[in-house]
Amino acid sequence: MTAIDPQSLSDAEKTARKDARQARIFTRINRLDGWFQVLGLSWLTPILKAAAGDNPRAQMKEVWQLLGVPLIAIFAFLIAWGTLAPKVQTSLGAIPGPVQVWEQVGNLHDDHLREQDKAAAFYQRQDERNAKLIAAGKADKVKNRSYTGKPTYYQQIWTSIKTVFFGFLIATVVAVPVGIAAGLSKTANAAVNPLVQIFKPVSPLAWLPIVTMVVSAVYTTNDGMFSKSFLISAITVTLCSLWPTLINTALGVSSIDKDLVSVSKVLKMNTYTKITKLVLPSALPLIFTGLRLSLGVGWMVLIAAEMLAQNPGLGKFVWDEFQNGSSQSLAKIMVAVFTIGIIGFLLDRVMYALQSLFTFTNNR
Repeated sequence: MTAIDPQSLSDAEKTARKDARQARIFTRINRLDGWFQVLGLSWLTPILKAAAGDNPRAQMKEVWQLLGVPLIAIFAFLIAWGTLAPKVQTSLGAIPGPVQVWEQVGNLHDDHLREQDKAAAFYQRQDERNAKLIAAGKADKVKNRSYTGKPTYYQQIWTSIKTVFFGFLIATVVAVPVGIAAGLSKTANAAVNPLVQIFKPVSPLAWLPIVTMVVSAVYTTNDGMFSKSFLISAITVTLCSLWPTLINTALGVSSIDKDLVSVSKVLKMNTYTKITKLVLPSALPLIFTGLRLSLGVGWMVLIAAEMLAQNPGLGKFVWDEFQNGSSQSLAKIMVAVFTIGIIGFLLDRVMYALQSLFTFTNNR
């Protein structure tokens, strides 16, 4: 009979425990990787894996690809921009470089703070005046007015974000049910397809005058929940952004496995159960692809609509600065360009996060 060395057994146990602990760490890292992908921080995954001891050289190579190369590309772009921009002269002066654009970021922030101070002072004076009227027994003369100063850059950003989400929500409410109907029924698809082919290529600049006239004729109140300019921009976004969602939803529904459809017939599912339990879960990836495309289209359309119709938002800010023609206008326009791009990226990340959340919940 062979005796087992206690020391060897202890080393084996230590190794097994170490391997199990490392496996748990890598499992957690892999779970986090999904969120890193959503947030655009996928380069954190190889760093964590390298720290956990998983082939540091290979992981650092991955970090270089995911983080190092993009940073070098951005740095090279900034150098080229700063070098070439002063050489291009326009009617508003030389194209501003990165330093001048960043200075305008600070100036726009300072303008926002000054406008906030003016608003606070206005409301303070109004409260003091109303308090004196009440003390003098003239409560019937008390008036509360809203501050009507110029909108700040941050307020225009918020206006554009609210508008695009409202228009996108309307587009989603219309496009998803119509897309489901078109995917389930050949008759519905034959009815919807010509309309999609005709209206999908129409520019927002063509829709805007029609929407403006219709809203002005129908929405005649001045004290409604929404302003006319808000509705005009939002409906224009809706008309131009619903098509990607509609098309992808119809494609996703029509691509459902035929065996699943046969099972639904065998189980005698009603229409509601069939859609909620079979159609939507199967078509969800393509539906979210359409939603992401629609939101991106809606954001681009909104800026153009705001510029043309002079409705509040980032588009109007760009047009006003162009019309202003001051020495700082071009730098402010470039600030707006970067803001539009960054917000567009963040909107896409939000939709990707929702897609990951719903897909994960559906697959559980």
